[in-house]
Amino acid sequence: MEAKDKFKINLLGAEEQARRLGKLKGQMAAAGISHALVRGNVNIYYLTGRVFRGFIYVSAAMEQPYYFVREPNHLVSDGVAPDSHIRKPEEIPALLEARGIKVDSAIGLELDTLSYSEVLRLTACFGQQPSANISPCLRRARAVKTDAEIAKLRCDGEKQTLVYERIPHCFRDGMSDVEFQIEIERLSRLEGCLGQFRVAGPDMELFMGNVLTGRNADTPSPYDFAMGGEGLDPSLPVGASGEIIHENAPVMVDVNGNYNGYMTDMTRMYIEGEPSVKAVEVLELSASICRALADMMHPGVPAADLYNKALQMATDAGMADFFMGHRSHAGFVGHGVGIEINELPVIAPRSRDILAAGNVIALEPKFVVPGLGAIGIENTYVVAADGAPEVLTKAPENFIRLD
Repeated sequence: MEAKDKFKINLLGAEEQARRLGKLKGQMAAAGISHALVRGNVNIYYLTGRVFRGFIYVSAAMEQPYYFVREPNHLVSDGVAPDSHIRKPEEIPALLEARGIKVDSAIGLELDTLSYSEVLRLTACFGQQPSANISPCLRRARAVKTDAEIAKLRCDGEKQTLVYERIPHCFRDGMSDVEFQIEIERLSRLEGCLGQFRVAGPDMELFMGNVLTGRNADTPSPYDFAMGGEGLDPSLPVGASGEIIHENAPVMVDVNGNYNGYMTDMTRMYIEGEPSVKAVEVLELSASICRALADMMHPGVPAADLYNKALQMATDAGMADFFMGHRSHAGFVGHGVGIEINELPVIAPRSRDILAAGNVIALEPKFVVPGLGAIGIENTYVVAADGAPEVLTKAPENFIRLD
């Protein structure tokens, strides 16, 4: 980034921002929302390429957004989109009216993520009750990535693949799953991983990823992730628990792929020694399901069809009881990825999502088998307008030796 650009609010450039605003405005029009205030970090980043404390006003009738910045106070617009530095949101209506803008209908707010008290405060600013929910509009707009977003995700996939190929060098005999994960996290950070694992939803938490081995793989978690684990403490009951990594025991690694604000998602299997015949069969089933679902990834295909195909393949192989868990089962086999790890579309049996060109989807057909542990792979794909999807995560899909 050049020095002259680092203070700009919009780091995307005019054309890229216009693409993203255009998608959002299209969703707003379909929902009957004329005005919106974007407040959340994820969506501010999506619309500007940076995070700041404040608001972005978007109107269906205005080509440019309007920025209201609280912190940091050195940021300025590019001279095209108007901006104001504010101390509190109550200043916003008067600043808009000074530019001839009157909000005379329900203001769109991110009702899925804002606190109740903040929603009340913002709606009171405009004298409108109730406010409209802009969250679904933003999620649907973000579901179809632009070429610039796909380029970021492609870069993530390359770096994450490089890290996964180096993971065997992190291992030492007698390690616990926690010790192994810490070394993987260190490797990831040295490669440039930002460490932040953005997850949508108030009930979802995770640090930098999930490493599972042995009996811990069959410990249910309260979170809606494909895999569980006890974790190190009841305050974060998911993932590695201190289980010792034994010879010939499968180790599942699913760690952070965020190198630039966007995230690819990849899971691979590692082992010290030799996998059992059964473990190899289960891993091949997971890879086969991935390939079959990828072959179905075309615009216009219902997301639910992919889930049903995966479940049918698991059932035909006699593995339905272990599909996406054992003691507890995840209700999906894939999900969109981007700024957050769980974006649209959702690959689930009751999903109403329809695949579109530009969707970026992680497929993770995984199994938990008592006596073996967690086994499966995960890849991130870009749905193409024509032809096969592009796979972004390219580490080897077989068991990778740790010794």
